[in-house]
Amino acid sequence: MPASPDLARLYDAHAPALFGFLLQLTRDEADTRDLLQEVFVKLTRRPGLLDGIENPRAFLLRLAHNAALDLFRRRGAHERRKEALAIGGASPFARDGEPDGPAFRAELAAALAELPPEQRAVVHLKLWEGLTFEQIATALDLSPNTAASRYRYGLDKLRARLRPLYQEIT
Repeated sequence: MPASPDLARLYDAHAPALFGFLLQLTRDEADTRDLLQEVFVKLTRRPGLLDGIENPRAFLLRLAHNAALDLFRRRGAHERRKEALAIGGASPFARDGEPDGPAFRAELAAALAELPPEQRAVVHLKLWEGLTFEQIATALDLSPNTAASRYRYGLDKLRARLRPLYQEIT
């Protein structure tokens, strides 16, 4: 069954952001692609799912988050994160010409991977997607205060983890 033009536009507009978000959660490109496909297959099977939705991106982020949580439950999130760290995982950071760039990206990816998934999701949505705490709360089905707290705790952990690297560079 060919995709409707609306679904194709929706995919073009939101798939890159969903992919980046899911990659931060799963730390695995194959899982990320599977989950992204799962989200859009769900929309194909239930065409009215977006009816009345004011913010499609927030709704899609919630669908993606729920799909990732289901995956974690099926596989055991703790073991999955350990395995991703052991093999290095995929990095969501763009390449640059800086000589220390690869080492910095690796440290940042490792620091993000050490965050609990709930904090990592909020940090990603705030920093990479530029969402407000209200939008994050809607996307992840939280209160805005919980989203802000998870963001603050996540940043505190990232600062503590990356402080030695920063001091070495400066």
